[in-house]
Amino acid sequence: MKAWKKTTATSVLVGTLILAGCGDADGDESNGDNGGTEDAAESGGSVEIGYNNWAENIAVTNMWAILLEEEGYDVEMSNMEKAPLFAGVASGDIDIGMEVWLPTTDQHHVDEYGDDFDVQGEWYEGTVLGLAVPEYMEDVNSIEDLNDYAEEFDETIMGIEPGSSLVETTEEVQEAYDLDLELQTSSEQAMISELDSAYSSEEPIVVTMWSPHWVLSEYDIKYLEDPENVYGDGDDIVYISRDGFEEEYEEVVQYLNNMHFDDETLGALMAEINETDDAQEGAQAWIDDNRELVDEWLEIE
Repeated sequence: MKAWKKTTATSVLVGTLILAGCGDADGDESNGDNGGTEDAAESGGSVEIGYNNWAENIAVTNMWAILLEEEGYDVEMSNMEKAPLFAGVASGDIDIGMEVWLPTTDQHHVDEYGDDFDVQGEWYEGTVLGLAVPEYMEDVNSIEDLNDYAEEFDETIMGIEPGSSLVETTEEVQEAYDLDLELQTSSEQAMISELDSAYSSEEPIVVTMWSPHWVLSEYDIKYLEDPENVYGDGDDIVYISRDGFEEEYEEVVQYLNNMHFDDETLGALMAEINETDDAQEGAQAWIDDNRELVDEWLEIE
């Protein structure tokens, strides 16, 4: 195996976002008594939020579960893959789909189901999808370089959940660049575990990656150039709501439409959850540290 020059020897703890804190936000972990007004409690209702196992989606969903319960709403969080999420919001079984990437990555889902839900406000600008390798792999800078080092990579690209938009696009990348590497799908947690193991041993690895993600602040990794632009230009992240939700829950839609994250604020929220190893605990800590910001989101015009 080729020896790679390593530029950073930082050892990091792999977060277990996906396994921790992904339960429903109601029950004993409810924060309904923490700051909700009596009027809000009287006017509240039940809200079901659908989300998938991406770090930022887990973080933002748990944050809103806490904030909405503060405002008197009963919140249920439902974890699922992207396609069932869109179908669930379109059928009215789910109230909110928290993370939708437009105008490119999730557009095919919107084309299929969009007549039966509303696309709401943008809460993050300038996403990135791609393949990434550690910075110490100095000779690998483009997707076009991968075949030259296929053996070093064990002819494998470490991916995330099958059926995700990132995996589907990566399959298109394999074809466009005629790659000699197989895409191994698993989960976000498994992919990060493989990255951590290879990184700590200074071994070659190529993974599917996206921004925003806390991994980018914990590991020295780089996106590979995509000359064919198969992954496309950056998207913005919006959320969707079922037909009729905005009329029934006007305040909730106003709250969520007030939300906007940048790399610093969203990175801090994800990092807090990663460090505490508990989505609800980490989200609550971030809220406590950013109360002025979230209070602005909860203002009603």
